[in-house]
Amino acid sequence: MPYEPPTHTVERSLRATTGAKIVAGVDEVGRGAWAGPVTVCAAVTGLRRPPAGLTDSKLLSPRRRDELVLLLEEWVTSYALGHSTPEEIDELGMTAALRLAAERALNALPVRPDAVILDGKHDYLGAPWKVRTVIKGDQSCIAVAAASVIAKVRRDAMMAELDGEAGGCAPYAFAANAGYPSPVHKAALEELGPTAHHRLSWSYLDGLPQWRHLKKHRISAEAAALESGGQLGFEF
Repeated sequence: MPYEPPTHTVERSLRATTGAKIVAGVDEVGRGAWAGPVTVCAAVTGLRRPPAGLTDSKLLSPRRRDELVLLLEEWVTSYALGHSTPEEIDELGMTAALRLAAERALNALPVRPDAVILDGKHDYLGAPWKVRTVIKGDQSCIAVAAASVIAKVRRDAMMAELDGEAGGCAPYAFAANAGYPSPVHKAALEELGPTAHHRLSWSYLDGLPQWRHLKKHRISAEAAALESGGQLGFEF
């Protein structure tokens, strides 16, 4: 399906209205997964023309993402990744875990951005960052689109590596599902239970009677309520 290519419109607006010279695009991947980290990429691109075909990573085939990420990592001015672990997600809730991962990514950039374009409608970063939220920013903003592709490819690669670990992750097929809900993932959970890479506060454990005792419950009901919107439904 044809799609409009992303532009620098939002970045130009931020530069004009706030005086920002360095603007980072930020996007996340892994919010709704059952296993693995939530990963955030911060990318600074300047106002140069991007590689052809850049758009939201979800609109690209895996092969095209793999091709494009090699070009993007050379083309961007700078980028950095930040992760929050399953343990941190369980302890903090998804909103706080996203903020932690985003701060790690932004602080890892060689130069601190003056402003941030954040994909989505919810500003999970907040002060002291100057944030412009953009719904579907991964489709409309060049820097956010670049961040979305890099985050997706690099997190997928991390999850695929777990399949080869000695700890026995192969039955969960992380290389195919990246820790997200899938029939194979569900079957492995029913038979073997969660691994050290699974999020133990997630609602999928409610459908696993033999493993339900492993579920972690956060003290903060507010944090749990905030996170519930980030869980992808997959009924057992």
